[in-house]
Formats: sequence, C-alpha cells, structure tokens
Amino acid sequence: MIASRGATMAVDWEQRIDFAQLRTDRLERARASLRASDLGAVLLFDQNNIRYVSSTHIGEWARDKSARCVLLPRTGDPILWDFGSAAKHHQLYAPWLPETSWRAGVTSMRGAMPEATGVPDILAGHIHEALQDLGLAGEPLGIDLTDMETLASLHRRGINTANAQPVMLAARKIKTEAEIALLDHAAGIVDAVYEQIYRQLRPGVREHEVVADAMKLLFELGSEQVEAINAVSGDRGNPHPHVFSDRLLRPGDQAFFDVIHSFMGYRTCYYRTFSVGSATMAQLDAYKQCREWLDASIELVRPGITTDQIAAVWPTAQELGFADEEACFGLQFGHGLGVGLYESPMISRLHSFDDPIVIEEGMVFALETYCPSADGRGAARIEEEVVVRADGPEIITRFPAEDLLVCGVQYVRGADFIERAAAASGEVVG
Repeated sequence: MIASRGATMAVDWEQRIDFAQLRTDRLERARASLRASDLGAVLLFDQNNIRYVSSTHIGEWARDKSARCVLLPRTGDPILWDFGSAAKHHQLYAPWLPETSWRAGVTSMRGAMPEATGVPDILAGHIHEALQDLGLAGEPLGIDLTDMETLASLHRRGINTANAQPVMLAARKIKTEAEIALLDHAAGIVDAVYEQIYRQLRPGVREHEVVADAMKLLFELGSEQVEAINAVSGDRGNPHPHVFSDRLLRPGDQAFFDVIHSFMGYRTCYYRTFSVGSATMAQLDAYKQCREWLDASIELVRPGITTDQIAAVWPTAQELGFADEEACFGLQFGHGLGVGLYESPMISRLHSFDDPIVIEEGMVFALETYCPSADGRGAARIEEEVVVRADGPEIITRFPAEDLLVCGVQYVRGADFIERAAAASGEVVG
C-alpha cells in the first residue's frame, strides 16, 4: 500500500512510493520485453525510454538534443553513455547499477558533429565493443530513435539495426501501483492549476499570461518539465490550433486549456473548458455534447473491451465538418500515459477499427473529446485520465468538468437591487 498520495517527502513513519522498487520493476519489465523479442539488445535515445531503463535524467535540457543513450542487452547491466560529467554524477549517486554502467560519451548531437569530426564513429565504436563483450555482436540491435549520422556510423561498424520502440512500448504498457500513484500526483498538480485558471479568467487577461502563471505554479508544486500548455479562446477554438497566443479574453468567450507536464517522469494530458463572464446556449450545447461523447467512452473502459469499441462512440470526421479522419485526427482521441505522453493504447477512428487493442487492467490513458459551438465562435474540449481497474474506470483528473463553468462572474445590475427590495416588501416589479 502507498500512503499519503500527494505527499512528496520521504518519511520514516509510513510507506510511501518505494523508488528503489520502481527502478527494479521498470528495468525488469524492459528486460522481459526484450527477451520476448528477436533483438539482442536495444540502444535507446528517447529520453523517456532512458529514464524508464536507467532511472536517470539530466533535466529539461536533454529533451531534444539526443545527447545521451543507453544500451540494454538481453543479459547483463545497461550501459549509459551520458553527457560529460553527468556520468561521474551517476557513479557517485546512482548506486542501483554498477559504476561501469555509467560512462561518458559524445553523440553527434542530432548531426551537429558529423562524420568528418569522427565523433559518430567514436560512439559507434563504444557500442560495437560493448556488444562484442556481451557476445551480441551478430545480433540485431534495436534503436528507438536517432539521427542519420549515428545510424550511418553504426552501419559502418556492420551493426544490424532494427526497431526498438515496440519492445519499450510493450514494457511500459501496464503500470505498477507506484507508477499510477505518480500519474495521480501529476494530475493533482494540474487540479491546482485549473483552480488558479478558474479564478484568473476574466476580460482583459491574455492567453499567454494564463500560460505564464500556470507554468509558475506547476514548477512551484514540483513539476520537473512543462511540455506544453494549450490556451485557446474565442474564435481561435474552431478549428483547434493546438497552441497559445497573445489573444485578449473578452466577455462571453469560451476558452479551453491543456496542461502537459511531468512529475517524477510521469505525465499529464488534461483539458478543461470555461466560459468568461457568461455562457450562450450554443456554448452550453457544445459542452453538453462534448461531455456526453466523453462519458460514453469512459463507461466502456474495463478489461477485455477493445479500442475499436471505444472509438465507435465518437462522432465521425464528417459530423464535425472534416473531410476524413486524418484531417480530424486528435479531436476525438485516446492515448496511453506514463513516462511518455503517447503510450499504448492509442485510440482513434482513424486506426482503431483496423487495429484494435484489448484493454488490460493497469493501463492508464487519457480520453479527450471536442465539439465546436453551433455559432462557429468557440468550442468545448474536455479530457479525463483513466486508470483501468478490474471493476471499471478510475478517473484521476479531479477538477470539476461535468458542467461548463463560468469564470469571472462579478457584475451586479442596478435592477437587481430593485427586484430584491420589491421581493422583500412583497411588491411586483413589471
């Protein structure tokens, strides 16, 4: 049992998240998935996979640089070639693997150091030597993602490369209770952000100001990475642009937000929609329909259901005014959550009917729906994060979303005082 979910300190008086066990569980799941494949080893550049296997990260700086990689063999310990002095830091403070697992290495940095520098071939030489020492030199080496310079250098060494991502996605598909607790806590941080947004929204506020204040609170509450915050208001909501702007909020605007951040490596994808000052019937109708589509899909979440059954309750692209499902992709959508934003299962009308996946206990995923308002000036967007339990869905996104919330209601008409006074005296105002 994990006590005091939502607490972040380690204490001596109750069992909270056991990070040592989390490290062991993730590494063993990755090893088991690798052993079930025909690969001899996997070479991982995806920062999410590196963290899952090695339980290391060196901050947001490393996200897009492809500056570190880890080799996970069928047998033996992982080897991480890290950025400069980070390897020494791990040797000192990451005792869950032997010191020989932490090695300094230099990648091509997404091709910034090409073949002429010799750097890609140096790294390929380290990898080739490690594979030889492990007796895996002739086995296929899976790679999750890399740049062309690195791939060419591995091929010059005669290394047979293949796709590693199916191995890692299979390992990450089912979450342990510790992982679920971390996902729950990450969502709890966003609960607080939406409370702040609800209090902040009023005419005169700009979308980017909401984003700035949300980021500040996320980091204050323990977020280690903010991948994106969508802030979309008024006529920017239809079609959905998936980005924030400097637009000024005005009375009657409908506005929706998506907060994607990471706590201890575990992510959120969490939409909410509000109206500013008032709500029209078109906004209320769009929200009601959006919620109905979402609730219909959540109701189906339980072990044994297949993803095509979930996709079937969502509207077609044509019903939303798009030519086909590719053009409409992402508006009615489901995706796994974990150390990555997109894990198994992925659910859409584009692909799930042809490639259905069986829902399993322990999966965690986000379901999101969208409905434009009939007046063409806005849209509703709602998303819930769901844990698959034996007896049905457990929703871990808790900020209220059953009904459209109106923000910034602070106006009192002079006529209101007359009506109240009349009511108190028994008079009829007409």
